Amino acid sequence: MSTSPASQHSEAVFSISTDRQQLDLDVIYRFLSEESAWARGIDRRRVERSIEHSLCFGGYLGHQQIAFARVISDFATFANLVDVFVLPEFRGRGYSKQLMAAVFEHDDLQQLRRFTLATSDAHGLYSQYGFTAPAKPQTLMERYDPLIYSR
Repeated sequence: MSTSPASQHSEAVFSISTDRQQLDLDVIYRFLSEESAWARGIDRRRVERSIEHSLCFGGYLGHQQIAFARVISDFATFANLVDVFVLPEFRGRGYSKQLMAAVFEHDDLQQLRRFTLATSDAHGLYSQYGFTAPAKPQTLMERYDPLIYSR
């Protein structure tokens, strides 16, 4: 997926790209390790590894990265959406919706049997893209260690 304009903000154009070379690893690492509720304390090498093994979407206002989303997938049957953020100073302008539209329109993420995510506060956003509570929650299990990065 190449960079494509999505909306105007002042003089800069918001665009979304899956080109890993464009990602600003400093912005991503800083947000995840210092501001996110789900990855606080994560080390930089782990962030870099996660990006290497995922389909990543960078959201840019001009040349500045202001948004990010990462998809873990086999590109045939399953995908998991993680690490979605818009920097706080750019929220409320529709960038998260444009980012999600780009994710769900991506050619490699079509016709998947299951697409999952975990969220504590963005149910309204994700429900616009067809996400619901699990149809059979009794079939889902997880190994979850929320303090793993702080040990």
